[in-house]
Amino acid sequence: MDQLFQQLVNGLAVGGIYALVALGYTMVYGVLKLINFAHGDLFTIGAYLGLTLFVAMGSAGTLPGFAAVLPVAVMVMGLTALLGGVLERVAYRPLRKAGRLSAVVSALGASIFFQNAVMLVWGANYEVYPEVMRPSAVIFLFDTGVPLIRLLIIGVSLLLMLTLYGFIHHTRTGTAVRAAAIDQGAAALMGINVNRIITLVFLIGAGLGGAAGIMVGMSYGQIDFSMGFSYGLKAFTAAVLGGIGNIPGAMLGGMLLGLIETLGSAYLTIAWKDAISFLVLILILIIRPTGILGERTAEKL
Repeated sequence: MDQLFQQLVNGLAVGGIYALVALGYTMVYGVLKLINFAHGDLFTIGAYLGLTLFVAMGSAGTLPGFAAVLPVAVMVMGLTALLGGVLERVAYRPLRKAGRLSAVVSALGASIFFQNAVMLVWGANYEVYPEVMRPSAVIFLFDTGVPLIRLLIIGVSLLLMLTLYGFIHHTRTGTAVRAAAIDQGAAALMGINVNRIITLVFLIGAGLGGAAGIMVGMSYGQIDFSMGFSYGLKAFTAAVLGGIGNIPGAMLGGMLLGLIETLGSAYLTIAWKDAISFLVLILILIIRPTGILGERTAEKL
């Protein structure tokens, strides 16, 4: 039972990271019907920016130790959000009236560009997060030791997801996002600046991806320039699992995928970890092609 509890916590922590990245995919799809294949690379850039800024602040003596994590996270979310906005303006907006294939090719090109840019700037070798940025404390819950970093990741992930959900459903701007997702032409006739809403969606998605990148660095310690592909693929799987374009579905899909992956690794074999995740996805798509909560609708986004 102790091992099961630990694996559940680990699964929720991994699932929280998947869910944050999946939200970027699902929001863009909900508004543009486009899969942003470069989103996983924004997640990677967030991880590297977090490491760079943390080391820089520590070297300058501004906020040494773990106290620097919060301001670094805020700066990284802001920088990756800006990068997401630039991506939408440069790679997607000029092709908005073109066919979907053109946008897909542009997304793949942006992904390759970002991945190679990260390799050229930071190098092809693994980078390691400093120990002071990764708390080693253990919290005992139900007489079971749980790493503090796992609990922090779960808590922050849930906070960010609930904040996004509240923003989309309880603010005027969130209502405009939902209106643009239903019908962009009608939203424009009602006075909504659709271009601004689309940019906002990219800003939010990229910012959440940057936060997830820092969480991966803090949790596992090592990052590399190509990790955006695997995490992006898992997050896309989570979005489809929950219901593509559906924000609660992305949250649920991410958490479920993290639990399935972690429990499968612990009780079956780690070699089949990815295969188990995708097998579950295939079964869900066969049984319920729109995902667990269904595709995006006006009420669900």
